[in-house]
Amino acid sequence: MNLSGRRESTNVLDHRGRKIGAGIGCGGIVIAIIVALLMGKNPLSLLQNLSEQSGTETTYTPSAEEDSLAIFTKQILAGTEDVWTAEFKKMGKTYVPPKLVLFHDHVQSGCGGANASTGPFYCSADQCVYIDLSFFSTMEEQLGSAGDFAYAYVIAHEVGHHVQYLLGTLTEAHNLMSRVSEKESNQISVRLELQADFYAGVWAHWDNEMFNSLEEGDVDEGLSIAARIGDDYLQKRARGYVTPESFNHGTSEQRARWLKKGITTGDVHAGDTFSPSYSRL
Repeated sequence: MNLSGRRESTNVLDHRGRKIGAGIGCGGIVIAIIVALLMGKNPLSLLQNLSEQSGTETTYTPSAEEDSLAIFTKQILAGTEDVWTAEFKKMGKTYVPPKLVLFHDHVQSGCGGANASTGPFYCSADQCVYIDLSFFSTMEEQLGSAGDFAYAYVIAHEVGHHVQYLLGTLTEAHNLMSRVSEKESNQISVRLELQADFYAGVWAHWDNEMFNSLEEGDVDEGLSIAARIGDDYLQKRARGYVTPESFNHGTSEQRARWLKKGITTGDVHAGDTFSPSYSRL
């Protein structure tokens, strides 16, 4: 991506240098989504069961490479602010940007405690996006996907959940999920995640219009990582078979298709993932 001269968002809380408990590790399966899929659970539900762990306290000093990723992350967040401010204005609404919390190893969010293995997430309780920048290395090591636009897609997807929150979609969906069966709740989760993928694509479309930010190969990077975090891909990789009733993010084909639709159209109104029947998503 071409980010030369781009501003950095000031809506960032950098908690990476805080003292951390040594009792929490990043070993084992790094991508919590795989763990959740193995259990047939929504990865975000793990947040309710995680608590901040204590141990001998040490101070973390980010590497130069990580600090470079922090600057990149702030620039992408600034881009989402510019795009969604304009898009909300078109809808006669006011966009209130989320805070983005950079953390290392573990963090306490409004949705509960989380650690690096949780992966990036959005918490509507405090309207914050949380990310341990080591996740980008995990993407490359565990999923074989890397590149600046792939990283940007991850950030824009989580901001997409904030957009859903501001529009009332997220709260309504979560309320409904609490009243239906696990299978039906998973299907609502898929609708939310595919719409967040679409919103990430909408951001990319208009960010490119505003700043000419997309370069050759960028879109392919995004579509590649979207496919590699599809429920079917992750389940088959983790255990050799899939259980569609436990899908909570969408298939590889669905995720890549909705992201591409957002990039192609740039039309926020074309991302209705709730009206179509589940089989036609």
